[in-house]
Amino acid sequence: MSTIGFLGLGSMGSAMAGRLVDAGHEVRVWNRSPEAVAAAVANGAVAAESPEDALSCEVSFSMLANDEAMSAVMTPARISTLAGGIHVAMASISPDLAQALAAQVSAAGGTYLAAPVLGRPAVAADGQLNILAAGDPDATAIVRPYLDAMGKRVWVLGEQPSVANAVKAAVNYNIIHAMQAIGESVAMTERLGVPAETFTELLSSTLFGGVAYEGYGEIIATQRYTPPGFHIALGRKDLDLAEQVARSVGVAPATLPALTAVFEAALADDDLKDLDWSAIAEVSRRGIPTTERRPPEK
Repeated sequence: MSTIGFLGLGSMGSAMAGRLVDAGHEVRVWNRSPEAVAAAVANGAVAAESPEDALSCEVSFSMLANDEAMSAVMTPARISTLAGGIHVAMASISPDLAQALAAQVSAAGGTYLAAPVLGRPAVAADGQLNILAAGDPDATAIVRPYLDAMGKRVWVLGEQPSVANAVKAAVNYNIIHAMQAIGESVAMTERLGVPAETFTELLSSTLFGGVAYEGYGEIIATQRYTPPGFHIALGRKDLDLAEQVARSVGVAPATLPALTAVFEAALADDDLKDLDWSAIAEVSRRGIPTTERRPPEK
């Protein structure tokens, strides 16, 4: 049995930490709000006294919401506790932040790996995540058993941690396209009298099989947007990350301004702003006006 640190017990982090507990490890958990820690302890985890306590383990993981949360937790003083240890950052943060953190952890004598995930909380609870891993190969081999406990497949994407975050942003960019396409096509066919359930089943049963069209098609068809598996605000954050990745490699995505306008419209709508990110489909379905924002001229 190993002792592992785990920081961040939102819906995803709680499920992932639970998988490590179930695999027989002692998991030292920390979260900003104590309620999530209490729930994890009730399920077999051990409460960390502080973020430093969790980070001081030979191997630690974090699953935090965004760049701001990651920066708030991974301060220089706390990073110093990683000397001789491995930290695996599993959140969807920006490649720029991942690169900066990797350098800071290395300077402190530790090793930083990126391992963002594909999947919603229920998928995490079942240990069926796809995990996108990048970083030092020897460190990756050490943490591989833990990653295998949390996911069904680990995709090793090289030795530069930030690449894993860039790939995650690119994957989410495709998911956003799928949800928007479903929303637009449901809006068209529903107004012709075709039930949304019938149309989305047609999509997923013929030319568009796969998790995105099957899962989000059903959610959109039935408008089952709560409780949210992934909030619209986090989807908007991921759209920004995709834009950053595209800009860094000289790509100008043609659909990005339109998708940004859809998210902005959803976030401005009191009925939609707190729902699952697939509720962006309702912008087309309800005919909510959007204002497309073009990137500034260079």
